[in-house]
Amino acid sequence: MRCFIAIDIDEKMRNAIADLQKQIAAKVDIKKGDVKWVEPDNIHLTLKFLGEIEDKQLADVCEISKQVAEAHKNFTLDIETVGTFGGRSAKVVWVGAGKGADELLALQKDLEGRLEQAGYPKEEREFSAHLTLCRVRNPKAGFKLADACKAFADYKLGSISADALCIYQSQLTPAGPIYTLLASYKLTELRI
Repeated sequence: MRCFIAIDIDEKMRNAIADLQKQIAAKVDIKKGDVKWVEPDNIHLTLKFLGEIEDKQLADVCEISKQVAEAHKNFTLDIETVGTFGGRSAKVVWVGAGKGADELLALQKDLEGRLEQAGYPKEEREFSAHLTLCRVRNPKAGFKLADACKAFADYKLGSISADALCIYQSQLTPAGPIYTLLASYKLTELRI
């Protein structure tokens, strides 16, 4: 099964993201097929993409996620700053993390390290805390979106409570991905 570990966002943030997507789309003249906007219900803050794992590996992933969650306290994470990946022609448009990003990075590094010790490949790219707003299919649209996003560089959407590690199964379908929550582990206060 294809899996990833993420932090969920709440309904208020999903609504704010949907509004932001509409605002960005209104600023650019692009065709519908040039961009694939991510459905707000499918947006998560991914900490680790595991890819295909065997059913029997899921128990290990759950145990590691539980241990990591128990070792970190919950925190508030500000969601702000629109940016792009892909250079001058955007391939991905995203919104990033503000205050709380240090706690998020510590959580992600702990998770990555423990999974690596258990034999899961380490991510080669440096972790970049973001929520994907859209994926660009046409380079011409990418140039327009990259330019339009500059107006949203200081945009602030609000905050989420980073209070649980969630393990999801991702099933790819022609209509888009279907995410199924397999397990959730609450972050707790550290015991000293």
